[in-house]
Amino acid sequence: MTEAGSPSHGNETFKSIFNRHSIRSFTDKSVSQSDITSILDAANQAPSAHNQQSWRFVIIRGTKKTELVNLVTENSARFPRPTSALLRMAARSIASAPVVIAVMNTGELIRRGPELFEVDSDPVRDFFRIMEIQSSAAAVENMLIAATSLGLASVWLGILIMIQKEVLSFLEFPAGEFMAVVPVGYAQKSSAGPKKKSLDAAVKYLQ
Repeated sequence: MTEAGSPSHGNETFKSIFNRHSIRSFTDKSVSQSDITSILDAANQAPSAHNQQSWRFVIIRGTKKTELVNLVTENSARFPRPTSALLRMAARSIASAPVVIAVMNTGELIRRGPELFEVDSDPVRDFFRIMEIQSSAAAVENMLIAATSLGLASVWLGILIMIQKEVLSFLEFPAGEFMAVVPVGYAQKSSAGPKKKSLDAAVKYLQ
């Protein structure tokens, strides 16, 4: 590694991974449809449990984006101050970005899990729910790295899970499970990501 924490070799994938960090304020420069399609293609290539690909993506712009901002802001008032502040911060990021991508699970794997395992129990349903979440999380990470590789900025907003029912209704996907909202655009100003812990703090070797 270099002193800045970026990879010392020239691999473009590693460069995108190490350059990716959360950006919450964007310029008003629009994002091309080809870039959005590339980001979604990358997300769609993520690994998924039993290859169910149960993620779904909703692209939000214009009037609908304003409606989402209002929905989040209005609902933030019913939460204690820390949660309310995070929801209002998320609303500002959504308002700032030219395009927002919402990600949710269909719940199909959860419904089919007991049939696949021939066991109908809460642990089985929890197991398949976790696998759906892991699959969609992988898709979101692909999305973030792809955006970075295209010179775009993004942020993974998970706090909207606090108003999941309202968000899913807004997205016209009431039977699903909300995963994330990802504002995408061009960073208002350049910045560095937070310093990561050393690998020594996270890795254990067994042999």
